[in-house]
Amino acid sequence: MSDVIALVFDFDDTLAPDSTSGFLQEIGVDVEAFWRDDVNPLMAQGWDPVPAYLYAMIELSRSEKYGLITKERLQAWGEKLPLHQGVTTVFDRLQKVITSTHPKVRLEFYVISSGIGDVLRHIPIAYHFTQIWASEFSYGKDGGIDFARRVVSFTDKTRYLFQIQKGIIGPAYESKPFEVNRKVSTEHLRVPFDQMIFVGDGYTDIPCFSLVRNAGGVAFGVWDPRHRDTRRRAWGFIEDGRVSNLNLARFDEDSELYIWLEEAVHSLAARITVKGKAYGG
Repeated sequence: MSDVIALVFDFDDTLAPDSTSGFLQEIGVDVEAFWRDDVNPLMAQGWDPVPAYLYAMIELSRSEKYGLITKERLQAWGEKLPLHQGVTTVFDRLQKVITSTHPKVRLEFYVISSGIGDVLRHIPIAYHFTQIWASEFSYGKDGGIDFARRVVSFTDKTRYLFQIQKGIIGPAYESKPFEVNRKVSTEHLRVPFDQMIFVGDGYTDIPCFSLVRNAGGVAFGVWDPRHRDTRRRAWGFIEDGRVSNLNLARFDEDSELYIWLEEAVHSLAARITVKGKAYGG
């Protein structure tokens, strides 16, 4: 049986303020106008929100008004983007909870985001994550973004939950997208869904909320108090029964969210320990 707990995070507005808006502001773009005038008209034509914003960024880069959007610029932004309160220390704190109470249980962290991979892989906390899945650009001969080579949105996010479940993780699987369809017997699942915790804030997280919670795992909704619309959206998750709990996006030791995360990790670890003893572990 599995002895692993997977704590899976969305990124934008969950662990940090929106990283794409932050990057655009960093290079001088009117962020409000970008979403209103460049992205929303595409969505009105039937575009999915994530490819819409990626396409709008490519058009922005081609205009050269703000300079080419290159991998180096995206990575540099990742290195300095701000994080929510307590995020830099939350992973070590939760690991200590497991080590001190259930030393035979392993806790792993993942990110599944609609944001930009070349940003997220360069954030200061990236080394804590077993894997980061996000939307990806390809780059042209001039070094600027020229195509969306991966789009992570809505049910796309659940694909990566199945990869965690089946153990399809690591660089060896980056060029094997169909491995996620491989059948794995229940007794050989690396991380069953009822040993997962998913933390997210937005509409693209709804399929993950539902999948994890319906399978016996834990789903936490978070909201940023600086954005009133996110509070209304998050309350809808509670009304629809999609999440187990709803809290401010704060991760410091005294925050309610951290206290519930600690309790969830401890509870799942205790369940795994009991199962292990029942199986003679």
